[in-house]
Amino acid sequence: MSANFRNAGLVQLGRPTPEPVRATGTGPRVYIETYGCQMNVADTDMVRGLLGSAGFRRAARADDADVILINTCAVREKAEERVFGRARELASHKKRRPGVTLGIIGCMAEHLKESIVERAVHVDIVAGPDSYRRLAALITEASDAADPLIDVRLDKRETYDGLGGADGGDGVSGFITIQRGCDKMCAFCVVPLVRGRERGVAPREVLRQVRAFSAAGYKEVVLLGQTVNSYGYEDVRFSDLLRAVAGVEGIDRIRFTSPYPIHFTPDVIEAIATEPKVCKHVHLPVQSGSDRILASMRRNHTAADYVRIVGELRAAVPGIAISTDILTGYCGETEADHEQTLELMRQVRFDSAFMFLYSEREGTYAARNLPDDVPLTEKKRRLQEIIKLQEAISADTFAAQVGNVERVLLHARSKRRDDQVVGRTDGFKAVILPGDAGAPGDFVDARIDRATMATLFGSVASY
Repeated sequence: MSANFRNAGLVQLGRPTPEPVRATGTGPRVYIETYGCQMNVADTDMVRGLLGSAGFRRAARADDADVILINTCAVREKAEERVFGRARELASHKKRRPGVTLGIIGCMAEHLKESIVERAVHVDIVAGPDSYRRLAALITEASDAADPLIDVRLDKRETYDGLGGADGGDGVSGFITIQRGCDKMCAFCVVPLVRGRERGVAPREVLRQVRAFSAAGYKEVVLLGQTVNSYGYEDVRFSDLLRAVAGVEGIDRIRFTSPYPIHFTPDVIEAIATEPKVCKHVHLPVQSGSDRILASMRRNHTAADYVRIVGELRAAVPGIAISTDILTGYCGETEADHEQTLELMRQVRFDSAFMFLYSEREGTYAARNLPDDVPLTEKKRRLQEIIKLQEAISADTFAAQVGNVERVLLHARSKRRDDQVVGRTDGFKAVILPGDAGAPGDFVDARIDRATMATLFGSVASY
């Protein structure tokens, strides 16, 4: 996953999201940096709420904090290395201000466990994604502990019922985890090892959080799960949940990520097509266009299956935007496999894609059983070819929007220019508008005036 989460909906691996400037309670001040996917962002918001309930205050900067937490990602090695580098930087606060507690939490904590304290010797706490209810106690205990505290127990029942909601966030788009863990066991993926088996959050709990976001003035919710459209709780299916969320007043847009291809059943497609609040955009990871590689990855679908599903989505929802993930240089991938991926990209014509080269993750099936035998130089070459092709397709797709009038939800002021605001179309395309177009949370009808391969530029439409 890539791009800044508040403006683009996804978090760039290895780049921290900033701490909101808020302070509550009278206890120690906590600063949190978040790396990884939206689920990590949602977890960070939940942790802030948990610690706030325990009396902790929020610090806007690490310089002001008594407790520094790094919420981490384990999907790629590069992300882990950046976290280790950042942990070394943040450890300087412990030297200048004795008594500061430094913790690494989340997926990387679960993945590397005790080895973290060997590489990051100043870390006081290592806590996995099922340990957050115990985090306040761990922080308190760490102040007197001689050795680092490690709590990485996975809990197949933990869904953090009663937590989450509208604490944290940007006031416009709220993240709600509806499913924790994953059962798919893709050969390359570490997620089932660090987040445990799949379990759905109770519908009443999901709706409680949706209503909390609505009451706080949010306009959009994003439903999160590792394979979100495989959601199930007793007799409630994902399509049922979409329709229930759509019934909550005050929420105008509903997004979800990331779905799994084979779980796009007719009822899910129908819900997307018939519920106006459900955005007409699907991020649908394909990973490869080669059936041989997909089988080796244990993806449970073929390239033809994937193309058929995209066809069904486009038939039911004309104009739906489709984005994807592509992983190149996987074990045993040949030039012919690579060409099949390029051909699938030409056939499907994704609106956008997140493109990565394969890196072996300890503990996965691929790491245990398959040689990482594609040379790095070859991985990089193939990745560049994939990027070049996708850039050309995206440029055409975005250029086709010029002249259209799009309903845009404004999310934030532009980080590059104070006189601009950034919003999103229903199809999840970023739109830059003049600063006087409105405030975050406003809906604006925007005429698209020009486009790059990743951004639309517009003006307020006049009728």
